[in-house]
Amino acid sequence: MFPLKDDVPTRSFPLITVTLIALNVLVYLYEFTLWPPGLPPREALAASRLYEDFVREFGLVPCRVGEVCPASLATRLDGAPWPWLTVFTSMFVHGGLFHVGGNMLYLWIFGNNVEDSMGKGRFVFFYLVCGVAAAVAQYLSDPTSPVPMIGASGAVSGTLGAYLILHPSAHVWTLVGFGWFWRVVPVPAVVVLGFWIVVQVVNALGTFSGGQTGGVAFLAHVGGFVAGMVLIPVFRRSPRSPSRRAGPI
Repeated sequence: MFPLKDDVPTRSFPLITVTLIALNVLVYLYEFTLWPPGLPPREALAASRLYEDFVREFGLVPCRVGEVCPASLATRLDGAPWPWLTVFTSMFVHGGLFHVGGNMLYLWIFGNNVEDSMGKGRFVFFYLVCGVAAAVAQYLSDPTSPVPMIGASGAVSGTLGAYLILHPSAHVWTLVGFGWFWRVVPVPAVVVLGFWIVVQVVNALGTFSGGQTGGVAFLAHVGGFVAGMVLIPVFRRSPRSPSRRAGPI
């Protein structure tokens, strides 16, 4: 299932959602300039090291936060943020085009309605708190890990959790494929988001059982999603009044 848009209209322009998407895209474009494709082998090697340094310094490295890293990882480069600040900087760093593209697609589909429910200032705080909750959940699973945690997935997961509470009866126009047959159909948001979180939970459990996770911080996704569900009653301004649904695309 590939979600495309939902059928819940907004009452105001989603300025914060658009700004967050723009910031994430700009950071990714900067990452791209550090290691562009097509470089000669020697230049490509130097560029890859530059890119890895950027990810390591601005991503959240659990062992740095707990000050238990080996000496080779404990030293920060000039201009790099303090380890605890990477809880926030890591939310804007991504590992590839599909990583940033998927996160921003979900943020665009579901973030505008969550922002609409609580206002712009509250949404900024809510988004960051969900990102912090996601990072804490992943950190606690392995505080000695030297692997950088990057991406907006945790904060976006919180947005998905909030959306599920706010609009359980909404529908999401989704691209569904069966072999060679593809069609855009309205799927209940409960199904789309329910399926998504089940996949995250199953993969997070696989982390503890020694299964393959592909380097994805699934526990951060679960932590962010739960945080969004728990926090939305605190952050929302008031229940939305019933409104006419949008048509298919």
